[in-house]
Amino acid sequence: MRIGVPKEIKEDEYRVGLTPGSVRELAARGHEVMVQSGAGAGIGMDDGHYQRAGAKIGAAAGDVWSYADMIVKVKEPQAAEFPSMKKGQVLFTYLHLAPDPDQTESLLKADVVGIAYETVTGPNNTLPLLSPMSEVAGRMAVQAGAHCLEREAGGSGILLGGVPGVKAANVVVIGGGVVGTNAIRVAMGMEAQVTVIDRSLPRLKELDFEFGGRLNTIYSTVEAIEQYVADADLVVGAVLVPGAEAPRLVTRAMLREMRAGSVLVDVAIDQGGCFETSRPTTHSNPTYVEERMVHYCVANMPGAVPRTSTFALNNATLPYTLALAGKGYRKALADDPHLLAGLNIYRGAVTCEAVARAQELAYRSANEALA
Repeated sequence: MRIGVPKEIKEDEYRVGLTPGSVRELAARGHEVMVQSGAGAGIGMDDGHYQRAGAKIGAAAGDVWSYADMIVKVKEPQAAEFPSMKKGQVLFTYLHLAPDPDQTESLLKADVVGIAYETVTGPNNTLPLLSPMSEVAGRMAVQAGAHCLEREAGGSGILLGGVPGVKAANVVVIGGGVVGTNAIRVAMGMEAQVTVIDRSLPRLKELDFEFGGRLNTIYSTVEAIEQYVADADLVVGAVLVPGAEAPRLVTRAMLREMRAGSVLVDVAIDQGGCFETSRPTTHSNPTYVEERMVHYCVANMPGAVPRTSTFALNNATLPYTLALAGKGYRKALADDPHLLAGLNIYRGAVTCEAVARAQELAYRSANEALA
């Protein structure tokens, strides 16, 4: 199979779809890989690294898109890339379609096969291709939030862990999944006072066993969110409904009860955000103030640490990339129901129910579409 790796063009995105090590694995199995010149610069890998791994170098993005049977990326196709997509081409990347009707329409019109990392499933309802970036984003969320609490950054001037004789900051994490767990770990490591809010009692029990009495675990209700957000210095939105838009759990009215200069970090912004006042920001301009609160809503948080993120992501995606290339997408999807769950768009049909529901589009099951 011919596999293409274009340079990411989303603002402040420095990750790359394949590492040289992944290219070498594909080349060893007889596949041809073309990497756009400069695509790996953000992770410290130049064209020579990719050539030595067995890749061809494409001078421009158009060369890569026209060459490839399958495109392996990190971020969803951007508007400038839509015209480059070709009929029947496989896109293997994060798509985050639910809050993005323009992208959905473009993928449908292009007649491509869109397999989204974020909806590929694993055992026990896990999301193995989302998990590595969720780990990075969860850890970064507290790091970013701590900086935003500094007065110079617009915050209230609170040190997350306090000092002897001075109260530590209150950190509220909404959602106890992978993002939330990593945010909790870092916030507790910085000696903040941490509360997690989740609607799953089994998950709250697991977190209680993991962190013990140092963590306050609260069952999620509107009243609980309202109460704990009001007293928070930092709120981390770590909510996920796979493939669907994130629920807006923190309202504008709730923000008005918070102390001025408190910080909200919305890790769910890729799926529309879980705060009513959220809107996407970039690493170049990461924050804004609304209702007296500092909002950090960067839509590609792991892109700030591209080397760590790219290698972590490739560790998870490579087995699926090899299967898609080695078997062809139809057999690979048929053989693996977990990979099949990642099929969001198939040749003009929406095959992810959550996306269809969010955009009020016709839905066909993946099995029906492939039949």
